[in-house]
Order: sequence, then structure tokens, then C-alpha cells
Amino acid sequence: MRIALANSADYAELHPHDLPLKAALEAAGLHPVAETWSDPSVDWSSYDAVLLRAVWDYHRRHLEFTEWLGQLDKAGVKVLNDSDLVRWNSDKRYLLELRERGVAIVPSQVAAGACLREVVAGLDGQEIVIKPTVSATAHHTVRGTAGSAELSRAMEDLPEDVYLVQPFQPEIQTEGEWSLIFFDGEFSHAVLKRPAAGDYRVQDDFGGTAEQLDPPAAVLTGSTEALAAANTRRPPVYARVDGIVSAGRYLLMELELIEPYLFLPEAPEANTRLATAVANRLS
Repeated sequence: MRIALANSADYAELHPHDLPLKAALEAAGLHPVAETWSDPSVDWSSYDAVLLRAVWDYHRRHLEFTEWLGQLDKAGVKVLNDSDLVRWNSDKRYLLELRERGVAIVPSQVAAGACLREVVAGLDGQEIVIKPTVSATAHHTVRGTAGSAELSRAMEDLPEDVYLVQPFQPEIQTEGEWSLIFFDGEFSHAVLKRPAAGDYRVQDDFGGTAEQLDPPAAVLTGSTEALAAANTRRPPVYARVDGIVSAGRYLLMELELIEPYLFLPEAPEANTRLATAVANRLS
């Protein structure tokens, strides 16, 4: 079966970390081909499935990306993860839905336009984080003290958009943020991410580090329950669940079901587990 590995134009020939995955997919009897999701010349109907990988520009081209998913649906091309699930996960307002389903999340408010300043004013003196509901890699994310001149100036540079407003979680700096990886609903491996000194962003783009570790029982349980709350008919082929432990309680930060970095170099054997999950979904 031919399977397209969909990437952004920056990774048209695959991210280097995905080369072992390509080999694992071939070993599972599949024929993977790297394609750029935004390339209009690609005949997606020639593939049996599309596996979303490094589509790391989707948040900057959200409308175009969701329209592309619609084209795949219309052509009858299977998307992994499922296209409806990807659409739902592409806007961080899904966190509020998960909260309604009983998942403990980092406290979050949604605001847009003038309402954003009203929400921030109501948190005067608190250290907060503001991020677009459609974003990745801390894009247009700001942190500061509500009511401060510094944060007000930073907010002036934010584009008109819909934002999540959350209290800053100091545990990210002191204890780190957990990322747990699941394939077909089964736990695979975990890493503990830490920001660089003086920063709060755990992505390696900003100097963050990740260490493969066995997660505490509370983190594994909380992550598993958060993933189950997505209420999918079948578990996602792949998922990354990000969270922290605050005051002894697991809190979900994000449920990553579109294009998550899966920390495969930290756990090379996971390439085979992911390839097996993909092959099983297509059998």
C-alpha cells in the first residue's frame, strides 16, 4: 500500500528524525513517499492513506490546511489521524470540551478582540500566558504579569485572533513538563521536557531539553484518561499528551493529535510500534 508522509515545504524530503520511521513502515509492508501537503501538483488519490508528519506550518495556513483535509475526504483518502479528529484538535478550544468531560486542565479562558483586554484586566497582578487557539511552537505566545506595562506592550503586537489566557504554571520551570506518547491507544514512551534557564518554553527551538524517563503513575493515569476523553471511535494512531503535576495533581496542557514531535530519537524502538499501528489501521 502506498502511503504519503505529509510534511511542510521545509521538510519536503522528510525530517531527518523520520528516516527510521520510513524504514519501519517499509518493513511493515508499506510504501511511504514524502509529499508536501500544500503542493497542488500532488495526486493524493493515488495514495491509500496520508500520514500527517511534519506539517508544521498548518497553524499559519489553517484555513488552507482544513480545506486540504476536505479535499482528501472528498477523494476518499484515509487520513491518519482521522481528519475530523485533526480538525477538532487544530483549535485549542478543545481543551474546554475536555474540561467538560471531566479532564483536569490548566485553567483556561478564551477571549478575542476587546474581550482579551477585559479578561487580562480581571487577572490583574497574576502572571499569565496568552496564546492563540490555533498555534504551535509558542507562535504569538506571550507571558507576563497582567496589568504590567511590559505585558500591555507585548499584547499590542499580537494580531487580531482568538486567544487562550492561562495562569503561568511555575512547575514547568521547576519540575518540567511531561510528554507521553501513545500508539493506537497504547502507551509507548515518555520524556520530561525542561526549558532553558530563565525561559518557560520547553521546545528545543528555544533551548529546551527532553529526557526519556518512566512517568510517575499519576502522570500515566492522567494522560491515559485525557486521551480517552477525546471520545474517538478508535484510539488515535498516534498521540502525544502534554501535562504537568501541580500541587500533586496532574493537569493537561495539550493533547497533540496532528503533527506532534514524537521523540522517536529518544526511543528508537518506537518507530516499529508506530509503523505497526499504521499498518494495522490500514489492514
